[in-house]
Amino acid sequence: MFILIIRTIILYFFTLVIIRLTGKRQLGQLQPFELVITVMISQLATIPMQDARIPLIHVIGPIVTLLFLQVFTMFLSLKSECARKYLCGKPTVLIEEGKIQVEQLEYQKVNLNDLLEELRLKGFYNIEDIEYAILETSGELSIIPRTSKTNVTKSDLNIRSTQDKLPVTLILDGRINYNNLKVIRKDIHWLEEQLIRHKINDYKKVFFAICDSNGDFFYQLRP
Repeated sequence: MFILIIRTIILYFFTLVIIRLTGKRQLGQLQPFELVITVMISQLATIPMQDARIPLIHVIGPIVTLLFLQVFTMFLSLKSECARKYLCGKPTVLIEEGKIQVEQLEYQKVNLNDLLEELRLKGFYNIEDIEYAILETSGELSIIPRTSKTNVTKSDLNIRSTQDKLPVTLILDGRINYNNLKVIRKDIHWLEEQLIRHKINDYKKVFFAICDSNGDFFYQLRP
């Protein structure tokens, strides 16, 4: 038992040094190749702690090899645009000029509800207020608001206003959310009137429709 404790302490500090040498990044900011190497190092470090018969050198060697491999791939991604494209991928535009890019959403396997949640976390409640939303290679979502929405605000002019309401999804992927209609105290007839007003004869053609924070009906058709 004492030997296992000593080995654990040694591996802890050794792995800590290796992780520090790989660079200062949060887990959510790791590129794919960095995440793979980090996971492999973590798995290798646990092997001698489970079996005292395995010499430490049999683990230290592969971990150091992974460190050099990461340094090499990082250097390659910095010097070669082509290598960076395959190692890290490239940013993907999910929203462009207030319109969701459905094909890119499906290609990146991003759920619309997850996208809306991420927008809310960043303080954007209406899709039409967004010029671009870009999914970065690290998995982070970058948002560029429309210029008309960032010039002068009511708070800048010391104008008091009522609190904006939370946007409510009414149609998602061609399916009506009846519970959300009740939340905004509307019925199916009101929704049908909104669709007719926007010359939509079949709600199944609607990719999503919401009642935004201003109480306005906002929608986007399937591509």
